[in-house]
Amino acid sequence: MYLFRLAFASLRNRLFTALLTIMAIALSVCLLLAVERVRTEAKTSFASTIAGTDLIVGARSGSVNLLLYSVFRIGNATNNIHWSSYQDISQDPRVAWTIPLSLGDSHRGYRVLGTDLNYFKHYQFGHKQQLQFVEGRAFKDIFDVVLGSEVAKTLNYKLDENIVLAHGVSTISLVKHNDKPFKIVGILKQTATPVDRTVHISLQGMEAIHIDWHNGMPARGNQQISAEHVRELDLQPTQITAFLLGVKNKVATFALQRQISNYKAEPLMAILPGIALQELWGLMSTAEQALLVVSLFVVLTGLIGMLTAILTSLNERRREMAILRSVGAKPWHIASLLIMESFMLAFIGIALGLVLLYIGILCSQHWLQTNYGLYFSFNLPSVYEWGLLACILLAALLMGLIPAWRAYRQSLTDGLSIKI
Repeated sequence: MYLFRLAFASLRNRLFTALLTIMAIALSVCLLLAVERVRTEAKTSFASTIAGTDLIVGARSGSVNLLLYSVFRIGNATNNIHWSSYQDISQDPRVAWTIPLSLGDSHRGYRVLGTDLNYFKHYQFGHKQQLQFVEGRAFKDIFDVVLGSEVAKTLNYKLDENIVLAHGVSTISLVKHNDKPFKIVGILKQTATPVDRTVHISLQGMEAIHIDWHNGMPARGNQQISAEHVRELDLQPTQITAFLLGVKNKVATFALQRQISNYKAEPLMAILPGIALQELWGLMSTAEQALLVVSLFVVLTGLIGMLTAILTSLNERRREMAILRSVGAKPWHIASLLIMESFMLAFIGIALGLVLLYIGILCSQHWLQTNYGLYFSFNLPSVYEWGLLACILLAALLMGLIPAWRAYRQSLTDGLSIKI
């Protein structure tokens, strides 16, 4: 205990240097824990993008590609699915529900999704949460549109406004469906998923805006079909991009997946969302590990700063060591004193780092959740985080051995004969 008091008094005597060292360690610890929290929360948020869906069915390609365009609205499908195939599979007695997805157009950089009312009834995210409307309702008319929360907020759209969709997925499109505007009838509650960045229309609406198009180009002159006239036509889609599927009994999932993969009418594939999400997250693990390594190097820099501060002060403290030796302190007492100082600097730095982390969470929690869908709770550090902190403390103790060894050697030779 007397060594502890002595180490504390020594640090207090060099208060300014000690505070700078503690602050460096605290900031590095805060950064390390923040990176770990972001990594963990991003992974949780990523995995909760879709829930309650047993299979995602699309044209035969790669599972990650199918997941990207059907769930994350990234990229495009290599091929479409015939409507007859969709109906055939959806009528299988093992299937509880299906959600057809038709992608292709955009609105000011946001993807347009054609679907039906099952989307609002069965699509789930997070902990099996369902979509909710913050304003309005689902589409009923062919030219009704429902906006994700981010679309409405960013573009400052309100209910009953009219919007025009653009052909293709470019941010700036020169070809627009000006003759068939859509009316905003609903705005969805924020989900922190790609749903927030999606413009939803009905399958019939998607078919209506393309009914007079030929070879990717709009009709001209008398060949154009007006919005009123199109209501009298058969708007049953012939193709869709993909569809989500839920089964009545989970046991049937693998058998149905196998059957879809061997579907004879056209080449299809069915993927399990959970496995595909893990596969996709695995592709990003390199960046995740790189971020962690960078933060570990920041911690190492903080500890080296502590070591430098202690070593620099050693020469100035040789008289102090000599006096301690003269009053009966043994060389191992001197070494222990320096190790204790390293421990105290690291311990206080870690504690202050935790305080800074929770202050940061308190200040930025709402902003991060609103803008990035990341929710950081005030939970105590996890077992892994406690392990990281213990490693930092152990590293500080090991680094403290270097000045301790030097002080041990000097205390044997200096004595009271040192000259200043």
